[in-house]
Amino acid sequence: MYQIFGHELSLFSRKLEAAFIFYGLEFEFLSQNPEMNQRAGTHQIPVLLTPENWVIADTTPIMQMMDSRVPARAMFPSGLNGLIVRLIEEFLDEWVARVMVHYRWHYPESAEFAAIKLGNGNEEMAKAIANWGPRACRATGTESQHQQTEAEKEYESLVAAAEQQLSETPYLLGSRPCAVDAMMLGGLRAHTYADPVPKRMVSNYHKVVKWIETEANQWNGTGELLDAEKPSAFALHVLKMMKETYKPFVMGNSLAVELGEKFFIANIYGEDVSFLTRPYPEQSRQVLADYISGIKDKGEKEAALALLEQYQLKEVFC
Repeated sequence: MYQIFGHELSLFSRKLEAAFIFYGLEFEFLSQNPEMNQRAGTHQIPVLLTPENWVIADTTPIMQMMDSRVPARAMFPSGLNGLIVRLIEEFLDEWVARVMVHYRWHYPESAEFAAIKLGNGNEEMAKAIANWGPRACRATGTESQHQQTEAEKEYESLVAAAEQQLSETPYLLGSRPCAVDAMMLGGLRAHTYADPVPKRMVSNYHKVVKWIETEANQWNGTGELLDAEKPSAFALHVLKMMKETYKPFVMGNSLAVELGEKFFIANIYGEDVSFLTRPYPEQSRQVLADYISGIKDKGEKEAALALLEQYQLKEVFC
């Protein structure tokens, strides 16, 4: 049996949980285990223990491995749809995740709720976690009131787009789930439909709420993503957003990593914002760039480059 070691209030733990529900595999969702983290060589969660006794971290490569084991239920499709899924997942993973941090730690009601749960009821641990939260917000650029307000608007536009899409298809890119659905559900189940402040906003979107609570888990293994030439409205919404916020952030981070700078400035929502330089977003960007450069089929490669050009993302990944 597979075992996921994480936490119910961890975005990436719940992302992996959602993926495993889609894979239709038997698994256990367990509390973080220091021994498993040590074996995986990371302090982060989730960590996956496989039936072969392998211990693996990082949700995206875990899901890519699982796709090879359950190809009929793969979270990352092939072809142009595969690129669209990877682009949107990248945006949600490396950009939108910061909004979860803001919602949790800038609102005292949410911070108190989350700190106690994350600290497993230990008040000293909860206090340490609560003190970490605002530092994480500063590092990810949501310190100013303007950034907080605009980040919330950006996130609510995603929830509204999901609401509209779910009135047309059972999943965000068509009639079957993919990595995008797993990531959106991870954020909703761990943060914005768990923490009290954002939950009040999400609760206004009734189709999204039903999807979170029951409907997303009811996939029977059939269905298709919409034609990549005519992506879902949700996919189009995200692809159009990426150039406005994700692009300046990830390109600024990439240059800062190259130059060895600890901080960098990016213009986000019309305001210059300081971000902590982080290696992982650059590593993730490079993985996607390598995926694109590695496309062998000439027609598929031309279609991929045309899509990147259309949404002003070519310089990010090529």
